[in-house]
Amino acid sequence: MPALVLLGAQWGDEGKGKATDLLGGSVDYVVRYQGGNNAGHTVVVGDQKYALHLLPSGILSPGCTPVIGNGVVVDPSVLLSELSGLNERGVDTSKLLISGNAHIITPYNVTVDKVTERFLGKRKIGTTGRGIGPTYADKINRVGIRVQDLYDESILTQKVEAALDAKNQILTKLYNRRAIAVEQVVEELLGYAEKIKPYVADTVLVLNQALEDDKVVLFEGGQGTLLDIDHGTYPFVTSSNPTAGGACTGAGVGPTKISRVIGILKAYTTRVGAGPFPTELFDEDGEALRRIGGERGVTTGRDRRCGWFDAVIARYATRVNGLTDFFLTKLDVLTGWEQIPVCVAYEIDGKRVEELPYSQTDFHHAKPVYEMLPGWSEDISKAKSFSDLPKNAQAYVKALEEMSGAPISAIGVGPGRDETIEINSFL
Repeated sequence: MPALVLLGAQWGDEGKGKATDLLGGSVDYVVRYQGGNNAGHTVVVGDQKYALHLLPSGILSPGCTPVIGNGVVVDPSVLLSELSGLNERGVDTSKLLISGNAHIITPYNVTVDKVTERFLGKRKIGTTGRGIGPTYADKINRVGIRVQDLYDESILTQKVEAALDAKNQILTKLYNRRAIAVEQVVEELLGYAEKIKPYVADTVLVLNQALEDDKVVLFEGGQGTLLDIDHGTYPFVTSSNPTAGGACTGAGVGPTKISRVIGILKAYTTRVGAGPFPTELFDEDGEALRRIGGERGVTTGRDRRCGWFDAVIARYATRVNGLTDFFLTKLDVLTGWEQIPVCVAYEIDGKRVEELPYSQTDFHHAKPVYEMLPGWSEDISKAKSFSDLPKNAQAYVKALEEMSGAPISAIGVGPGRDETIEINSFL
């Protein structure tokens, strides 16, 4: 069975956890392939609500093997805390696999992240301050610490020394902070080694053998397409590739193994952190979307910026990822509006633009061009099929599908695991 990729088609927080969990009972492996504990997923199972930050959502599905791929950056303390929390709630976490090639978020990565963001002031990116970016920078600069390094104290010490040679100069001379002791870092990291050792594996080998054995493998991206380091609204982006191509490099599986790419779309749009957001609302509609949709970051606790659906970025996500399907979430949040604006194009310097501008300057100046669609007042949370939806809700979904360039194969009508309308099976 070929692999499936499931990713965010906006700026993240689209409801990937719900979608992954929906598929988790039908797949054999669920793989996080990039990001770190800066990407939160909320999953509701029955009357239980789970907030996952680093672990793949499939960890809540019995029989599914959750995998943290080589493209993920791992904070060992967060990992162990999250595992402990799930174990206390009766969730079996013993099947988790962690790539030995995944990079470790060290204490000095977190320190550098926080002081750098403060130093930038008004020019700050809006990072979560969890050391994600500096860890990826260390990876690219070839001074990073990998999971496998925890099991060779000599190599670990050499690598920490090499990393701190430059960082301590920056911390002390530029930011007026104390130098970080090599021995202290090594001791802390070694303290995690035996605790996570049972989970460490050659995940590239495991996943490719699973696909050869006709197992179903689902790759789960964190953040969203518009936060991709290459294809997002740079520099207001994350430090990795949440787009479909990132699944190949972040898990070690070739592109010929992937046959379906599913994009998660919210029925409106949200964003956390700084950066351009053409449909952002600063009025009572924006506040209503935030309140009804519970728009607060799972990991950061920050209120999300809210706006109407943007078909321009949805089309862009379809193109960049080669999307085969959409999963539309939070349609229920729009219940009660008489009319619902949808952004169908931008106006930039007096010209109508229907595709995402490649120029950062143009995108910053983009003004939304709206088309008004009729709303609905009926409660849709109990809908089990597309025909159960009010006519105007059906028309809204069809309009979004036509504008976005890929079929909408599932619709979320509530936060619960069972509050989903499946139009076309993903498997």
